[in-house]
Amino acid sequence: MKDFWKRFSRNRGAVIGLFILAAVVILSIVAPFVYPKSPWAMVQRPFLPPFTTERFLLGTDPMGRDLAAGLAHGAHVSLLVGLVSTMVSLLIGIPIGALAGYFGGWVDDILMRLTEFFQSVPSFALAVVLVAIFQPSIGSIVVAIAVVSWPPVARLLRGEVMSLRSREFVEAAVLSGQTHATIIWRQILPNTLSPIIVLASMMVAAAILIESSLSFLGLGDRNVMSWGYIIGAGRTVIRQAWWVSFFPGLAILLTVLALNLVGEGLNDALNPRLAHRRK
Repeated sequence: MKDFWKRFSRNRGAVIGLFILAAVVILSIVAPFVYPKSPWAMVQRPFLPPFTTERFLLGTDPMGRDLAAGLAHGAHVSLLVGLVSTMVSLLIGIPIGALAGYFGGWVDDILMRLTEFFQSVPSFALAVVLVAIFQPSIGSIVVAIAVVSWPPVARLLRGEVMSLRSREFVEAAVLSGQTHATIIWRQILPNTLSPIIVLASMMVAAAILIESSLSFLGLGDRNVMSWGYIIGAGRTVIRQAWWVSFFPGLAILLTVLALNLVGEGLNDALNPRLAHRRK
């Protein structure tokens, strides 16, 4: 653990990203306590500029809602969608990639053709269609993001498993009579955790962007406040109230940047040879 943190901390950008991400997570946790009222509640006059009163530090939106409260509650929605959709993507992509890489042959052909089919369709367009079909909600957004995000996981796992399939410890497990499921689960998958963790951090960032884009287009869950919804609500009055779109846009930028920086740091920490080459 000490060696991992030592390699991770060498990447200053990753450390900065970790602090930013921790701040966003803390904000999402304390939001219900700091802003107990509903973020949809009209609490002041519309278009209150930011930094004019201490109570409404970031001002209000066109409906007179507290922008700071919306950002705090929106952090919870963005992180929840990003984490859950990434977990679902991993649950779909890991078994497909593992089976394709381990068995090869016709199993690999069928599973990779299926993967290529999903990759041939623009991911965001497919997500829009799926959310529109199932009606906008947190559940449909999570499913849509998971459906368009699993192919890279499957391809990564396929390559990793194919490289590990011929290793001595796998051949020894085969000769000892272990089942295919046991070999994949106990021998191969534990050795693929490093690239999976790095990819997962990038996928969370991509999921947050997709959710924000869907909410911006009006395909988000109307029962929850999200950063994308706030930007969409402020786009028509951006000249009159620039802060309505600016602050949630800045929150998305910092969160996605932090996740990508953390992913880069994890890549350096989990792959010390690659970090050494960069130096």
